[in-house]
Amino acid sequence: MATTEFGRTVHRWRDRVSPEAAGLPTGGQRRAPGLRREELALLAGISVDYITRLEQGRASNPSPQVVEALARALRLSSGERAHLFDLAGLVPPGPDTVPAYITPSVQRLLDRLTGTPVAVYDASWTLLIANPPYAALMGDPSGWRGNERNGVWRNFLGYENRVRQTPESRGALQAALVADLRATVGRYPADQRLRRLVAELQARSDRFAELWDSGVVRRHEAARKTIDHPQVGALTLDCDVVTVAGSDLHIMIYTAEPGTEDAERLELLTVLGTQSLLG
Repeated sequence: MATTEFGRTVHRWRDRVSPEAAGLPTGGQRRAPGLRREELALLAGISVDYITRLEQGRASNPSPQVVEALARALRLSSGERAHLFDLAGLVPPGPDTVPAYITPSVQRLLDRLTGTPVAVYDASWTLLIANPPYAALMGDPSGWRGNERNGVWRNFLGYENRVRQTPESRGALQAALVADLRATVGRYPADQRLRRLVAELQARSDRFAELWDSGVVRRHEAARKTIDHPQVGALTLDCDVVTVAGSDLHIMIYTAEPGTEDAERLELLTVLGTQSLLG
């Protein structure tokens, strides 16, 4: 019964979220005003098949990560989020775990940046959400699963990255990421998922293990980055990271200087990203 009610609740809340509210295009005929399953899957980073099985009561025991992702995509209040965890037979993550909940106030801020590439990471640099302009700029992350969504993991284990780096800039970024992760472990020592991430990185990356053992201390700073994009060429953009007090969320924002060729290319990318979603 709980499994059936969980699916019904997800479906009911999906119907009340408009594509516009979720930052998605609204092209084509729609039978209902709310999100399609494909759109919810895109926002939550979950397969369409799994969402279908959840809504039909054919999938049981969703993980805390799946429930949290659905809560974010459905823009649930804190009370609704707690109810969804209860329907899944789970306890919402407590203060000892890295927060992954995006508050309504932060969501409203993101809604105002629909034409700007924005991504939100948790304190361990795991990607929570990325808007369409960010996906168009950096590559679509909707198919990433598990540790593939973690920025530290991707940086140290050689996953594709469109940002042009020198040895110096790469070294500075890696040192800052390790310092961030060390501080996060200090704030959330009981988070077992976080500890598994660190253990795997130590085992698979000699460079990570070296920096971790050295106790390196470094802070992230605003930077100008050049992104080599396969369709529009190179763009040089300002990258700022804003940390939300009380939730440890990292909001990464890319902007271009107005009136430049970079600004024109970024605007073109935003259009291309929208067309991709419409297709």
